[in-house]
Amino acid sequence: MNDPVQRRIVFGVTGGIAAFKAAELLRLLTGAGATVGVVMTEAATRFITPVTMQALSGHPVFTDLWDDRVGSGMAHIDISRDADLMVVAPASADFLAKLAHGSADDLLSTLCLARDCPLMVAPAMNRQMWEHPATQRNVARLRADGVIILGPDSGAQACGETGMGRMSEPAALSEQILGWFEPKVLDGVRLLLTAGPTFERIDAVRGITNLSSGRMGYAIARAARDAGAHVTLVSGPVAQAVPPGVAIENVVSAQDMLIAVERNLADCDIFVGVAAVADYTPLHPQEQKLKKDARILGIELAPTVDILANVASRANPPFCVGFAAESERLDEFAEAKRRRKNLPLLAANLAQTSIGTETSELVLFDDHGRHVLPHAPKSEQARLLVRHIAQLYSASR
Repeated sequence: MNDPVQRRIVFGVTGGIAAFKAAELLRLLTGAGATVGVVMTEAATRFITPVTMQALSGHPVFTDLWDDRVGSGMAHIDISRDADLMVVAPASADFLAKLAHGSADDLLSTLCLARDCPLMVAPAMNRQMWEHPATQRNVARLRADGVIILGPDSGAQACGETGMGRMSEPAALSEQILGWFEPKVLDGVRLLLTAGPTFERIDAVRGITNLSSGRMGYAIARAARDAGAHVTLVSGPVAQAVPPGVAIENVVSAQDMLIAVERNLADCDIFVGVAAVADYTPLHPQEQKLKKDARILGIELAPTVDILANVASRANPPFCVGFAAESERLDEFAEAKRRRKNLPLLAANLAQTSIGTETSELVLFDDHGRHVLPHAPKSEQARLLVRHIAQLYSASR
């Protein structure tokens, strides 16, 4: 695979109402630094114009099998020769059938057949077309042939119906496409991750929790997946979308999270404890809502089990990575926590500048010292952290 900076993509667009999403997906890919050449079917041009796609890509758009702007008379072969990846979004039911059966009757289908690079497709069609046995056979055939299927999603469709077949949203597709270019530094590694807050019930409607949004944990799950790891995510209550390709277990309390972690530990090479687990839980939670009155309310709290310490103290623990959100004396408290729990790596940040935000600044502590990751979006912080984890994990084996 090429250096991840060199993202050369042939972007195919087929006919369907979801073609309007192709413009936003193209904008996201080029905005991330990818070089994108667009090829459209004749039907696609009925929904979105080549002029639009040319303006967004900065390159001529090809639609005709006989277009000789490449100068060789071999556009159906030459356009894809320098590409690292081909993406077709949307991919109609008809186009999936063509791919599955090796048909090549227009420029895009011929390019797909003559390509040297991997192919991703993002299906988009009516729910009944998606569910039809013929379409499902074609998709199964494409997967067996090594084609990467992105989506589809379930939701409202242009026909007025609701169900599977809706093309995945451009942001989700862009994330998966760009993630494909990431170095596979954790290829085959089994990574278990906790994320989000826990909720410790006081009564039927109240509880003890915290401000964790789960953004960093979910970003790490995506980054680890993109690095080739098999990721299992144990998540507290959050409003984050589940990353495609990541196995998830949803939990509520610290005890729920502990049970889920222990259930998945046997198949774990790396454990990353990102979740903001409550330190205390009510000793006697009430089944009904406590009524407010003039009295001072006393609630007995018991400490929860330290999940990270529990995992790290095992006889043959996985490679453990901890997180610490401090409000002061970051270096002192973070390094003390790392040593106390005997962790090879701990990532720390200041809670007041990171909880609930889109960006963060992480400081990593390991046996080699202190490493500052520059202030950046949490998605980029996560990628840098995963690379550091991979380096230490590889050295530890």
